[in-house]
Amino acid sequence: MGKIISVFGQIVVVEIKKGSPSFGDVYINDGVKLVCYLTKSIKHYYFIVLDGERKIYRGLIVKKTSQKLSIPVGDELLGRVIDIFGQPQDGGSAIKTKEHAKVSKQEKFVLIPDQKIEILETGIKVVDFFAPLIKGGKLGLFGGAGVGKTVLLTEIMHNIFMDNSKTNKSISVFAGVGERTREGRELMEELAEKNVLDKTALIYGTMGDNAGKRFLSAFAAITIAEYFRDIKAKNVLFFIDNVFRFAQAGSELSTLTDTIPSEEGYQPTLTSEMAEFHERLRSGKSADICTIEAIYVPSDDLLDTAVNSIHPYLDSVVTLSRDVYQEGRFPSVDILNSSSSIFDPDIIGEKHYKAVIMAQRIIKKAEELERMVALVGESELSPDNQTLYRRSNLIKTYMTQPFEVVFAQTGKKGEKVPLATTIQDVEDIVNGKHDQKKPEDLMFIGSIK
Repeated sequence: MGKIISVFGQIVVVEIKKGSPSFGDVYINDGVKLVCYLTKSIKHYYFIVLDGERKIYRGLIVKKTSQKLSIPVGDELLGRVIDIFGQPQDGGSAIKTKEHAKVSKQEKFVLIPDQKIEILETGIKVVDFFAPLIKGGKLGLFGGAGVGKTVLLTEIMHNIFMDNSKTNKSISVFAGVGERTREGRELMEELAEKNVLDKTALIYGTMGDNAGKRFLSAFAAITIAEYFRDIKAKNVLFFIDNVFRFAQAGSELSTLTDTIPSEEGYQPTLTSEMAEFHERLRSGKSADICTIEAIYVPSDDLLDTAVNSIHPYLDSVVTLSRDVYQEGRFPSVDILNSSSSIFDPDIIGEKHYKAVIMAQRIIKKAEELERMVALVGESELSPDNQTLYRRSNLIKTYMTQPFEVVFAQTGKKGEKVPLATTIQDVEDIVNGKHDQKKPEDLMFIGSIK
């Protein structure tokens, strides 16, 4: 047993005289539920309050249970929205499963044979062309507030899952960490409308939940994904919105536990938390986990410490820009700041590789001409520079695209474009086959044909 000696919001300090709890141990007392977070001293431990905040007081005796924090797992979760306790959040009936799995656990290193690198097409031109997603890899969507991260993630989820749901080999897990309940409800309704909700498990730790629930909900979602990968041998499409809120929840917990912050103000354990989170999202022997992450960039500062701590674990990076958004191009992707680790002609093919290099070269050169155009106008450029500047604008407007998930708002049906078509279209623009067209002719289309 233990006795609560201090209370700091959703963090309590528990004195335990005999024995020592480990991370993830659960203690309870008549509606109060605590989970061990870290050690303060030899006999004092920090616990996160998971349930029963209003019943807590100094001197309360809590008793250790025989289990660590776990979550129900199984096919019963598909089509449902739950919290970290497995309680339904969609107004449906209680969820009863035969199995539970620990939320926090030390992953054993498993050597997986080298697998062939394959591109998982999203049908979104700018993503597939400049920052392709790898099967079993991780794609990060970086952007500030209101530039379209969630819409882009939802469209990727819609496009990939609509294709993969035709087989019983794939399911989807969505983790809503620190986001609005409205967005979670809209996503659930969208999936139900597209008849794919029954192959999706959703777990939310919303903005209104305390930091402990938000922090642990990310690991609970991974636990569900691991179950379907290892036990059910299903390929998992793992979506999280968003990873910065996960880091922010860890920072709040660190402050409440009197931990001295790093120089940038974040928790000193930030890098290890990011490592634990990402290292569990990997392929197994019989199935893969493919991860798409939305990452909020505070104040549009891409050099933020929490944002930078995510980069090392990603295979592909898509950066959304407020300047591009204000120009009316959507998705508002900063092409020159988006890339993939697989840009090698032996992997993506010579044709794709050369098209990307040429397109990036043209856009980079055109950016250098922007100031001159702003001062004296495009007509004062040399004929060669005029051609280059025009082709750059054609490429950038061609990379816009109507999305299916915003059809109700735009009235324009979404377009999916095969990667091969995108490569050919960009190659044609680079080679001058569409010089007679205006940039606006290519705005919000699928293929040029």
